Amino acid sequence: MIEAILWDNDGVLVDTEHLYFQATQHVLASVGVPLTEQQYIDLFLVDGHGAWHLVEARGVGADEIARLRDERNERYGRLLREGPRVIPGIVDTLDALRGRYVMGVVTSSRRDHFDLIHEQTGLLKYFDFVLTAADYPRVKPFPDPYLAAVARSGVGAARCLAIEDSERGLEAATLAGVRCIVVPTALTRGSRFAKAHRVLASVSEIPAVLSDRSIW
Repeated sequence: MIEAILWDNDGVLVDTEHLYFQATQHVLASVGVPLTEQQYIDLFLVDGHGAWHLVEARGVGADEIARLRDERNERYGRLLREGPRVIPGIVDTLDALRGRYVMGVVTSSRRDHFDLIHEQTGLLKYFDFVLTAADYPRVKPFPDPYLAAVARSGVGAARCLAIEDSERGLEAATLAGVRCIVVPTALTRGSRFAKAHRVLASVSEIPAVLSDRSIW
């Protein structure tokens, strides 16, 4: 049976992924590199490689790329400060699950961005631990985040469940031996989730799925 639930952040707890896209798109456009929504999905939410190679291909040097990266991160931070964007249904879902499972957040986000996001969400009280990009050598789609989370949870991978919204998150969980429920967002609805244990339309469905012993 499931004893620990490991939650992705962006797209699962909070609706922030489109803001990261906007910030990245704006900065790349400033050096003549267009970034479409589909490119963003492929490069960030499927492969997880990012888009700086597109800038390098235009002959932009490492120092300028570092400056552009800082500018993107600052712009994204400004967008996050506009207010919390809690996913509909997540509060009731976390309320229903609190105390029944060990729960942790497993994200590839920077810690400063994560802290900005949750300044006003009120969601962190539900979690036993939080792991961000600084806590592992490689972020998703590598398994490192979920391997770290399994170790932190105190239970084996077979008794953990990941909640994700993207292909790269699903891949990271699968490589770590963790079953994964996917709840797609508007950005990831067309992605491939064949390895998912279940694909749900809403986080509100999660408590009922966990209570159905026939599928575990």
